Amino acid sequence: MSDLVIKNVYYFDGREFRYGTITAEAGVFQTVGSAGAEKGAQVIDGQGRKLVPGFIDIHTHGAAGVDVNAATADELGRIAAFFASQGTTAWHCSVLTDTPEQTLWCISQAKELMGRTGYGAELMGVHLEGPFLSSEYKGAMPEHLLRKGDAGLFEKYQQAAEGAIKYITVSPEVENVNEMIGRISGSVVVAIGHSGAEYDTAMEAIEKGARCITHTFNAMKLFHQHRPAIMGAALESDAWCEAICDGLHLHPAAVRLLLKCKGWDRVVAVSDSIMAAGLPDGKYKLGVNDVVVENGDAKLASTGVRAGSTLTSIRALRNLMRFTGAPLEKVLPLLTTNPAEAMRIGNRKGKILPGYDADCVLLDDEMNVALTVVKGEVVYRAQ
Repeated sequence: MSDLVIKNVYYFDGREFRYGTITAEAGVFQTVGSAGAEKGAQVIDGQGRKLVPGFIDIHTHGAAGVDVNAATADELGRIAAFFASQGTTAWHCSVLTDTPEQTLWCISQAKELMGRTGYGAELMGVHLEGPFLSSEYKGAMPEHLLRKGDAGLFEKYQQAAEGAIKYITVSPEVENVNEMIGRISGSVVVAIGHSGAEYDTAMEAIEKGARCITHTFNAMKLFHQHRPAIMGAALESDAWCEAICDGLHLHPAAVRLLLKCKGWDRVVAVSDSIMAAGLPDGKYKLGVNDVVVENGDAKLASTGVRAGSTLTSIRALRNLMRFTGAPLEKVLPLLTTNPAEAMRIGNRKGKILPGYDADCVLLDDEMNVALTVVKGEVVYRAQ
């Protein structure tokens, strides 16, 4: 007997859309394509719409008026509820470089929410963006809080998190960082970014276990034919490349170039959103920073440097289709299987398959989110 039955849908099987019925029990997909028992289950008629895997956002600082660095567990839940309305079913809360005390507090709040269910998009864990970052490419990072590599400090954070830190961004040229990568990369997914690293240093970081590139092209030394730098390593290596596809951080041609260089299986669409996502232009916060949003573009009030985005996952999906001219089925992996593989959870998330977490999104004909399901539970339904 199934807990959830979604019938009359065209579901994405990883390559194409097929007509059928999806069933889930105990939060996991049970049958895909064939009809399941409806008695005792919640039955949803998909009305011939498309059912896709839930979107996974591995890099976001907030939304719906909530900044991760200042958010209680309940407030993180507000972000999660908003994300569900945007098709996101799983996410990492990204903690901007902060004091050790505040970072530990943020970790404690994330852990508290992770122990709950039914609040919206599943909070999978914490992403530490810093503090082991380059001051030259700091972006919105508070310079006085940046540090040289310190595996001991990371391990202190991870111990307090009880393993809940799943992702960390570091700069490989910063003192002790590459040694640190070799020490921690088995227990956390390491990304490199906010960096002016030269090519050899960046490639060494990848060889030591760095798997991802944080917001590729942004806040890093760019490619030169004589000095390929971290950008060259990002393009040449097999590392997964984050991309902020809001049309502001990356020109559409840069998105197409990245996809052509890396291949569609190595690019991860992220929001890098701040608390202004889902809200009008105005004044906001990003960690300790004051941010002004004008025409949807978030910038530091003090310097005018871009500071995160107001992007959401469903908008990123539509943007990618527009930027590339590619069909939905080609773009979907950038928000589903690719982030899952990058985060080492590709065996349970990112696909509509038996045994996988029952995370899925029903899209209407205009590519809007009609329904969001997280682990077999409906957490959002459009009016």
